[in-house]
Amino acid sequence: MDAPSVSLVRLSVQTPSGDQVFQVPLGTSVRDALDLTELRVRAACGGSGGCGACGVTLVGGAVSPPTTAEYMKLLAVERQQGARLACQMRLQGDAVVRIDDPAPPSQWRSIPPEELIAAPGALPELAQHVYGVAVDLGTTHIRLALWNRKTGQRIATRRGPNPQGTFGADVLNRLSAAHGNPARADELAKLARTAIVQAVRDILKRDVGEVTPMLKEIGEVIVVGNTAMLALLSGRGGDTLLNPDHWAGRIDCQPADRAAFQAQWFMPHAAIHLVDAVAGFIGSDLLADLVATRLTEGAAGALLLDVGTNTEIALWDGTRLHVTAVPGGPAFEGVGLRNGMAAETGAIHRVCRTPCGAFHPASADISFETVAGAPARGFCGSGLVDAVAVLLATGQIKPSGRFAVSPGPDGFLLDSANPRTALFSQDIDTFQRAKAATAAAMAALLQRAGMGWSDIQRLCVCGAFGHRLDIANAQAIGLLPPLDPARIELFADASLAGAEIGLLLPAGAAVFAALGERVAAINLSQVSDYDDRYIDHLRLRPIDINKRA
Repeated sequence: MDAPSVSLVRLSVQTPSGDQVFQVPLGTSVRDALDLTELRVRAACGGSGGCGACGVTLVGGAVSPPTTAEYMKLLAVERQQGARLACQMRLQGDAVVRIDDPAPPSQWRSIPPEELIAAPGALPELAQHVYGVAVDLGTTHIRLALWNRKTGQRIATRRGPNPQGTFGADVLNRLSAAHGNPARADELAKLARTAIVQAVRDILKRDVGEVTPMLKEIGEVIVVGNTAMLALLSGRGGDTLLNPDHWAGRIDCQPADRAAFQAQWFMPHAAIHLVDAVAGFIGSDLLADLVATRLTEGAAGALLLDVGTNTEIALWDGTRLHVTAVPGGPAFEGVGLRNGMAAETGAIHRVCRTPCGAFHPASADISFETVAGAPARGFCGSGLVDAVAVLLATGQIKPSGRFAVSPGPDGFLLDSANPRTALFSQDIDTFQRAKAATAAAMAALLQRAGMGWSDIQRLCVCGAFGHRLDIANAQAIGLLPPLDPARIELFADASLAGAEIGLLLPAGAAVFAALGERVAAINLSQVSDYDDRYIDHLRLRPIDINKRA
């Protein structure tokens, strides 16, 4: 779904280590605004004002008046000096605050509310261990949410890097590292597992106020992810996945010793469920996407892309799901670029030809916008798409992907004063390969289903990359087909939403299994003309929907 338009205000924060400025939605509390960044206030009550730990000083600006919680936690003299609770103070305009004692740095951020999908349902019959955790275990990032399953309340969310990235951005590198090396395999499994547990503990500490007792109240953990991540987490299936002969069949990623596996999670009453992958590199994150978007509940001609390091694609023909996966390349997640990064504070996530909104002017005809309005630190995936499209439209790069005039060793700078805004020929080449693989895979599925581009009635683009995607720019350079934009829907965290829905259904696992039975997996290495399609889609130009798929 497209993100709703929101009014933004400037939040300036003074800290002992320096000042920072963020652009945040009007009406957001200071605590919630900072929880999306690397700078956080101390907290232990989930924003109710009960702990009083998130003290800040209001220097000036338009904010909401003190609440009852603040009158109870702050002395009159403190309030006169500008003391406020960050969780209670909402931004009604631009404001400046001072934080004298910030929380220690953390790799975990809250997921913006506008990226989340409502997960209806509850399990009121639960009598004990009512809490549950939904996890989307991605190659680059881990996303999770803690729920009260009995009441159907989402308590909090977290997003952070997958620490397995130290073994390489590519899943094959990680699988190869684990192959034949039990100690290394155990290390990779522990990295992912520990990160998930740390994220849960971070939620319990900051949003609940208790950690160890609450870990005992978690009754279920549902994990979805691409096949490689599931295999590395469970310690099973990785060797099979390395063999191309098995890429069209199911890969068993369930732990060999389930009791020993569950004992490693420090949640003594939790059933740890790894949702089965579909086949080959087509993981259970795709099934979660299908649950969240309800793709199979609509008419034929529904196409879904989960764009990321491992791009998974599904086509619904009204009876069957045709699915495949391609190594979309880390470029879609800002990895592998000279100045690439995730969609975090300071990431260039939009580039346009005319100044608009809070955009930074780059030149007479190019502007860019960063996440939270912070100084540019690099490009995330959607910013790369925009930059390529804008440079193509202005004639600064050719349809071949080459620069019309060589930018030199420093690259093409959007901001001449900031080297982190530079694009290089290699970046564009990396993107072209990823988008060509994706477009060729879509075409192969359409051909297998006996359909053409014009038969697509609904296109769902999932993943953090998709959330900020400019549809027109993606169409102009051939990443998406030039359909009516009304047919295209953007979902930021569909995989996480599908896992959440599974938590809140009496037989959540059955929903995933039922979808898996309707799947026809396609191994693109066995599609005779896939390479020709790939080459045809390398150029930066719109997909010809009148041409055979």
